[in-house]
Amino acid sequence: MSVTQVAAYAAPAPKAPLERTTVPRRPVGEHDVLIDIKYAGICHSDIHQVRDGWGEGIYPMVPGHEIAGVVAEVGPGVTKFAVGDRVGVGCFVDSCRVCAYCRAGQEHFCVRGATGTYNALDKNGDPTYGGYSTHVVVDENYTVRIPDALPLDVAAPLLCAGITLYSPLRHWQAGPGKKVAVVGLGGLGHMGVKIAAALGAEVTVLSQSLRKKEDGLKLGASHYYATNDETTFEKLAGSFDLILSTVSAPIGLDAYLGLLKVDGALVNVGAPEEPVALNLFSVIAGRKTLAGSMIGGIAETQEMLDFCAAHGLGADIELITADQVNEAYERVLASDVRYRFVIDASTI
Repeated sequence: MSVTQVAAYAAPAPKAPLERTTVPRRPVGEHDVLIDIKYAGICHSDIHQVRDGWGEGIYPMVPGHEIAGVVAEVGPGVTKFAVGDRVGVGCFVDSCRVCAYCRAGQEHFCVRGATGTYNALDKNGDPTYGGYSTHVVVDENYTVRIPDALPLDVAAPLLCAGITLYSPLRHWQAGPGKKVAVVGLGGLGHMGVKIAAALGAEVTVLSQSLRKKEDGLKLGASHYYATNDETTFEKLAGSFDLILSTVSAPIGLDAYLGLLKVDGALVNVGAPEEPVALNLFSVIAGRKTLAGSMIGGIAETQEMLDFCAAHGLGADIELITADQVNEAYERVLASDVRYRFVIDASTI
């Protein structure tokens, strides 16, 4: 395959609606795979970036870092994949490969910065374009295998939402005997509940209201509390070993830190656009940890996919056509999706 134009949905400018267009894809190199994209998940990160919420973007911007598809062509040096293999691509498509973190399989912490699947510049200085498109060319070392047990549509969101929750749950050793709370039952949170429960932890959902309580319990939570009820924070004081906040708006960190046991951790995986306030006594008392976590490396992403396949864990999705993407963005902002929109790439 030579450099070619492929169909895609892109934002032509900051805050502009996405529209159908074409974008270039590079030739298939020595270690590249050409992926025929079947499905692309919609992440809240896409909305943040399309609307310049996290800083100035690169336009036209083709979002999408939850990519599931099938290998259509391989470069002559490829050893990990063959034509017809089911594969995925997550939030980054390259890194320096030589720093300590890259060598340790933590490419997402690359000292020079991993190359984003979209809204980034590759090593040649060309913009990267994401998964809201028909095809993508990716180095085999930044591509993962999707197990046969996982349907591609429900696997796509695992490439961001799945690994974003799996990584901190493993790092903070969620499992039998541990009490884990998930703040927010959305695209990220619903995967956190599923994975934490599969790891053997006792899971509680903390949501603004009880509107999704039935869903939360079906997903694997043992308990469900409304955070708009002030008595919740009194009842649950000192209860949890680990709290994962998935919300992308500022929350009262001090109140949530009060729900931790001694040596507990509050880990943020949602990324608000605004700064958040903190009283340091909330971490000093109880030797608590306020932390963050960001996706995972390639090896851990593959581990997560294999874990989800073994436990029958796919995302709960609403499949849409590409021309519904702008409506889907508004519905994400209104928390009107259970629980992840996925674009059928055949409609692009």
